[in-house]
Amino acid sequence: MSVPSGALRFNSDSGKLEYYNGEAWWQIDNFSADNATGGARGVFGGGTSPTNIIDHITISTTGNAIDFGDLINPTQSPGSCSSSTRGIFAGGNITPLTPSRTNTIQYITISSTGDAVDFGDLSVGKNSLSACSSSTRGIFAGGRNPTPATTFFNVIEYITISSTGNAQDFGDLSVGKQRLSACSSSTRGVFGGGSTTTPASTQFNTIEYITISSTGNAQDFGDLSVGKFNLSACSSSTRGVFGGGLDAAPTYLNTIEFITISSTGDAVDFGDLSIPNSGMGACSSSTRGVFGGGITPTPAPATRTNVIEYITILTQGNAIDFGDLTVGRNGAGGLSNGHGGL
Repeated sequence: MSVPSGALRFNSDSGKLEYYNGEAWWQIDNFSADNATGGARGVFGGGTSPTNIIDHITISTTGNAIDFGDLINPTQSPGSCSSSTRGIFAGGNITPLTPSRTNTIQYITISSTGDAVDFGDLSVGKNSLSACSSSTRGIFAGGRNPTPATTFFNVIEYITISSTGNAQDFGDLSVGKQRLSACSSSTRGVFGGGSTTTPASTQFNTIEYITISSTGNAQDFGDLSVGKFNLSACSSSTRGVFGGGLDAAPTYLNTIEFITISSTGDAVDFGDLSIPNSGMGACSSSTRGVFGGGITPTPAPATRTNVIEYITILTQGNAIDFGDLTVGRNGAGGLSNGHGGL
């Protein structure tokens, strides 16, 4: 049966009232002039070799990314999350590399363009952390700092996105790890994969979750298909999607898999990226997931790509070409004003 434009419904999975715009359902608390026509904005910030570039796309369309502004410093592998108005980038490698990991948290106003502004600080400097958010809280988990001795963090910390200030302790992951990924619904944050090299090289298939509005340690959710790191994640309000990464070999992966965020259980096959890829930025609307950039093994040697591709989150299938980033890079943070946590 066709649904008329303007129809309302209550989504019992997300607990949100939704509005149908003729093409897709949109949560009322996300409704704005920008997304009323499905025009949620995706933003990619930073990347390798540390760059300060921020560029943006309109998720419901296809096409090349457009310049947005600059991060405070050239930054690789920050944790990134967002509300419907603000985008947050936290931590990362910064230039000059000595190596130097920053604890800086910075923010942008997603609906505009311009340079990032200082927000506050993480508890310590770290890179390769993961991040997710609800409409009010940003969550940062894991990460690594190689000096003075290599440390892999199990720390989870949080901020109130609408304010500014330093991150506060939330709880702990099951183990310290880096290069994990995260996604969220409005109530749950989910963390998947990751790696450590001490005391021995380990790639995790673990998925764990938190309740964003509370504090406490992460709990077991299920498993990814294999242990992997440098993967990327995005979500609708009900489904989390994990794409790409590296396994223990390490082999570059093109696999995409998904979970139902409100339940627990192992990830299920979704489809494939167009090419094996690691270290992509990822963002989403309520219907589309988008992966941008990364590093690919073909053609040899490994190449930083500018490719953007997308999936329809509620279906299954292979990723489709979207366009190009302004610059090829891996380790960019991805965020949007229409993701599943809002």
